[in-house]
Amino acid sequence: MKPVVSLSLLALLLPMPLAHASAPSEDIPMYAVSLVGSPYRLGGVTPETGLDCSGFVGHVFRQVAGIVLPHKSLAISAVAKPLEPGDLLPGDLVFFNTLNQAFSHVGIYLGENRFVHASSSRTNRVMVSSLNDRYWRTRFDGARRVVPSGERIPSAIPLE
Repeated sequence: MKPVVSLSLLALLLPMPLAHASAPSEDIPMYAVSLVGSPYRLGGVTPETGLDCSGFVGHVFRQVAGIVLPHKSLAISAVAKPLEPGDLLPGDLVFFNTLNQAFSHVGIYLGENRFVHASSSRTNRVMVSSLNDRYWRTRFDGARRVVPSGERIPSAIPLE
């Protein structure tokens, strides 16, 4: 059995609390890049059977940091802290409007304006793309960071 398969099975058997990570671990982008070439599958959550964009992000965070994220890019955006593009660090999340719907696609930032994501329309695989590509630049919806569980996520509406 492949090590990734063993880890995937172990991850399903062990109870994992819904949590958030502190600053992105350098292991997150490294593991994410190791999955380049894995197949795309709508609703997919494992590299062996296929991953969609949120399944890919969830798989990486679960395997590397033991963090369970929702399986929808919009829901992931709601549990992470908004960032200015200039504050992006490798391991942060980048979001895009690809279906005429906010936060409909998510990837993991690698640095140097590159990100890794599961793409259905480009290659049907996990791939690396550039934020500078016209397609992604015009659809960029923002960046987010998964924050420590004790850190408050700013509200979209100020509380008075």
